[in-house]
Parts: sequence; C-alpha cells; structure tokens
Amino acid sequence: MFATYLIGLREGLEATLVVSILVAFLVKSQRRDRLPQVWAGVGLAVALSVVFGWLIEYTSTSLLARSEDRELFEAVTSVAAVVFVTWMIFWMRKAARTIAGELRGKLTEALAVGSLAVAGMAFLAVIREGLETALIFYSAAQSAAGGTGAGALLSLAGGVATAVVIGFLLYRSALKINLSKFFTWTGALLILVAAGILKYGVHDFQEAGVLPGLNNQAFDISSTLDPNAWYGALLAGMFNITAAPTVLEMIAWVAYAVPVLVLFLRKPASPARPAAPAAPPAATGDPATTPAEPAAATTPAEPTEPAAAEAPTTTATQRA
Repeated sequence: MFATYLIGLREGLEATLVVSILVAFLVKSQRRDRLPQVWAGVGLAVALSVVFGWLIEYTSTSLLARSEDRELFEAVTSVAAVVFVTWMIFWMRKAARTIAGELRGKLTEALAVGSLAVAGMAFLAVIREGLETALIFYSAAQSAAGGTGAGALLSLAGGVATAVVIGFLLYRSALKINLSKFFTWTGALLILVAAGILKYGVHDFQEAGVLPGLNNQAFDISSTLDPNAWYGALLAGMFNITAAPTVLEMIAWVAYAVPVLVLFLRKPASPARPAAPAAPPAATGDPATTPAEPAAATTPAEPTEPAAAEAPTTTATQRA
C-alpha cells in the first residue's frame, strides 16, 4: 500500500502548494474577502475528483459484465495513468520555479473579473491534480492485486493528509524542506510505480486477448522471490515486480523504466555563457584624420521588470 500512499503524498503536496500560493497572495494583497471563493473552488475540485474516482470503480465493477471487458478497461486506464504520471513529473520539474509567478498573475486577472473567476481559477488549479490522483490511484491499486479496497483508500487518504500537514507547516514557516530534492526522489519512485502499472496493463491486454504471449514467461523465480513473504508482497505492491512475469510484461517494464529514469535524473544543461565582446582595434594614423568612435547612445535604458517570484521549491512559503 506504500505506492498508493506515495501517490497521495506527491499529488496532495502539489495541490497543497498551489492552494498555499493562492492563499498567501490574497492575504498579502489585503484581499481576504476573496478567500471563500478560493476554498469554494478547491472544495468543488476535490468533490468532482472523488466522483470521478467512484465512476471509474463503478464502471469496472458494475457496468462491465464480461471479464474480458473489465480486463480491457483496466488495461486502458493503466496506460492512461502511466501517461499522466510521466507528464506530471516532468512538468513539475520544469515548472516548479515559475509556477508561483504564473499563479499570481492568473489570480490577479481573476480578481479584476470577479468572484466567480477567482473560484474558477482555484478550481482549475486543483482539479488537474485531483483527476490525476483518482486515475493513478485506481490503476496502482489494481496493479497491486489488492483492488481499491479499504486498505488502499486509507493509504491514499494518509498520503493526502500528510501532504496537507506539510503544506500547512510550510505556509506557516514552521518547516523547511528541500522541495526540489523531495520532488526528485518521489518522482523517481513514481516512475518505478508507473513501470509496474504499465506492466500490469500489458498483462491485462494479454488476458483480454488483445496482446499475445500470456503463457510465455520470461523467467520463474518463485523459489527465490516468495510472493507470500513480506518482501515479495512489498515489491509486488509498490512496483508490481512478480516472480513469473511474461516476456511482454518485462519488455514493457524495462523499456519504460530505464529511459524515463535516465531522462528524469539527468541534470539539465546549464545555459552557455555569452562570448566576451572583442576589444576595439587600436587607432592608427593621424589623430586629426582618424574618424572618431561613435558616441554611446544617450537614450535611457528601459527599466527592467522584477523577476517573477519563484515557487517554494527550496524554502518554505513565507508566513502571511
């Protein structure tokens, strides 16, 4: 169940940081009267995310009668969850330093429009995280062979609750953690979780008859990796590492995990420094006949705008 806890922690902390940025901006701008609209938008986003998660579970358990249809549905949702996970971790790494400035700019525009725009802006900022959480949670819980039962739901709720506590302490400046390293490590773990979800999706495609090779096992290490032991259950629950996978399952796991991990952990190239301007050639000849250097422009330079505030990726959000 650690995989579902990790999903709740990661997605919950992203949503909590977004909300804390919005709340801090309104408080510092002396616009506390707009806080109810922000909380209304957040609440609606959470409610719709819960409904979306229930709809996925209801479709799988009640609307699909044939086992082949259920397997195909779970396979499709697994692939969609892997796409969302991959997009989310790379987007967060790229946008972490500018998300605060972008959110504040959008909120400023929403304040000029009215209360509904403020609520809508908060709703859109949170709903993406909520829908991703519902889809990824369903796929991770299914791949762990435990289903979306009480244990999986409690693990997810525990991760979200932990994220809310961390976000509140960051907002109150009572806790300082390196969020950049946090998102890097959790992102790497989620890539392995996503590889397990993809492996599970391939297995479902095989059971649904879409892909061949259901009985072609890559290896069988049941004597070494006991699925009933605690370590076997841990590996299967977190990364869907099983003792007797099929060939296509292992190909999918390795083909996804290795290149995505390499791309994610690779440090971005530092921007090249501009070349130093060449020194002007020494003047020669008669000074009276040598043309003078053109005078420097006297037009005053335009004032540069202040840099956008960075998101709280390395330090805590300042106390309002």
